[in-house]
Amino acid sequence: MFRKRGLRPWVLNILRRSPKNGAEIMDEIENMSQGWWRPSPGSVYPMLEEMVKDGLIEKRDDGRYEITTKAKEAEDEWPFSHHFTGPRSIDAMLNEITGYIAYFEDLTRTDRAKIEPFKDKIRTMTERLAALSK
Repeated sequence: MFRKRGLRPWVLNILRRSPKNGAEIMDEIENMSQGWWRPSPGSVYPMLEEMVKDGLIEKRDDGRYEITTKAKEAEDEWPFSHHFTGPRSIDAMLNEITGYIAYFEDLTRTDRAKIEPFKDKIRTMTERLAALSK
């Protein structure tokens, strides 16, 4: 039912949150990938039609797609679903935070200007995390 890679996991995750049309799905994927990937209409729309035929999503009268009960019930089978639903344990949460810290460290080496506007927020978060370790 679920392929192990490609657009389906992205689309299922996006539609789990709210109904969207094809253009909104492409925008959301581009946003989620921080601009690294924007799928083409030639990839998205045929895949949406296929997912409708498979009973995973439905097309509403307003042109937006929504996830079906069938897809919701099989959510544990979704490829990569653990990445999209959030960490399921404290250890997983700490691993997720560590990954984001590594990303920020890379940004400071390659494109420091991207994080400059967020220095105060990063400082506040650092203080909050330090307080947790006391």
